[in-house]
Amino acid sequence: MKPDSLEGRKPEVTIVGAGLTGPLLASYLGSRGMNVHLFERRPDIRKTDIPAGRSINLALSKRGLHALKEIGLADKVYDNVIPMKGRLIHQINGTLDFQPYGKDEWEVIYSVSRAELNRFLLDKAESFGTVSISFQFKCTDVQFSSKQISIAEDNSENLKTYSYRTLIGADGSGSSVRSAMEKQGIVSTTLDPLGHGYKELSIPPEASGDFALDPNALHIWPRKSYMLIALPNADKSFTCTLFLSKNGNPGFDSVTDSEAASEWFASAFPDAVSLMPAFLEDWEENPVGELGTVRCSPWNADSSALLIGDAAHAIVPFFGQGMNAAFEDCTILNDLMQNGHSIGKAIAAFTDIRKADADAIADMALENFIEMRDKVADPEYVKFREMEKRLESEFPEKFIPRYSMVSFNRIPYSEVQKKGKIQQEIIGLIAERATNDIDLEFAKNLINERL
Repeated sequence: MKPDSLEGRKPEVTIVGAGLTGPLLASYLGSRGMNVHLFERRPDIRKTDIPAGRSINLALSKRGLHALKEIGLADKVYDNVIPMKGRLIHQINGTLDFQPYGKDEWEVIYSVSRAELNRFLLDKAESFGTVSISFQFKCTDVQFSSKQISIAEDNSENLKTYSYRTLIGADGSGSSVRSAMEKQGIVSTTLDPLGHGYKELSIPPEASGDFALDPNALHIWPRKSYMLIALPNADKSFTCTLFLSKNGNPGFDSVTDSEAASEWFASAFPDAVSLMPAFLEDWEENPVGELGTVRCSPWNADSSALLIGDAAHAIVPFFGQGMNAAFEDCTILNDLMQNGHSIGKAIAAFTDIRKADADAIADMALENFIEMRDKVADPEYVKFREMEKRLESEFPEKFIPRYSMVSFNRIPYSEVQKKGKIQQEIIGLIAERATNDIDLEFAKNLINERL
């Protein structure tokens, strides 16, 4: 829809970005009867085969599911996901080690198609009747003092300027709205590159049409300074992602051509490469992606403009929380409005309420990278996880492992971070006294005293 066709119902809220976060927020606002217009620089994914972003699939957990339930989309999404019950560790010697995520059957995360989820969210947003979307309309600038947004139609140099009442930047880690805020001195931003890049590869279905690996697990090949992971897709394939240093040996700069990559890959991931008939083509065709953490503050320009999701706080993907955290942003903004705030007051309050949690999950995601690529294959880590589970079983009201707090609960991330550090100290003290078994009385006293 063209913005010019909105005469008579000028948008109360203009959203830049119709990936995942934008249409979710539009659905929350549309459910309130608010007039919302989204600008998206890409074509409509429902009418093209163009991918909805960089990854074929994503990990969906409690926080994201809660948001989808609130807009009435969870049941439809549930019908199109694959549950993953834990990590399946592929050791270099070929042995497999399954590490469940939680203690109960319901404690699973879900592999979901990014493109399919995007389609569902776009349809849902438009179903409210007060939400409209303009595709191939790229935001190039925002003037916050005059509340005007510059848009390139059909991604050309043909610029038009539109006025807005309230503006939400949901346009990802490379946000044009955030860039405009930076240029006008409204926000201060830091980008911390990870030092590792990523390349996507694929494992097709077997000749029989079935999955080549267990579909109900997130597969990890941990190799200390680098790793490979694989998530299942609905078509019985797996999307694999190699996380490797940009520089070094091995590194993307030293493994430059497909033949060298094939030789190295066969030595590092022998059981994986045997399942990749298109390895050479994937290596040549798929670019090396960038990874990093975006932190900025504040997220708002007075009470009329706001950054949300990756535009405000992009994180590395190793806790599977980027999308879930962005969806929770929308939930929290909606909760603020339910508590009697106008959208302007909610925007003005949002940074103070959410910033500490965004910083916390950014830190934990970086920590989880080290855990996934290195620690999960370490016998000492396995002992730590076993002790975590035992304490959770004995003291379920008090002791919830950090991963479970993040993925299966809606405990604020900053609180999870604090509790996780205390739990690590508790386990260290218990381990010092442990011989054949945990001293449960000692553990109980520690947990009651510190948690």
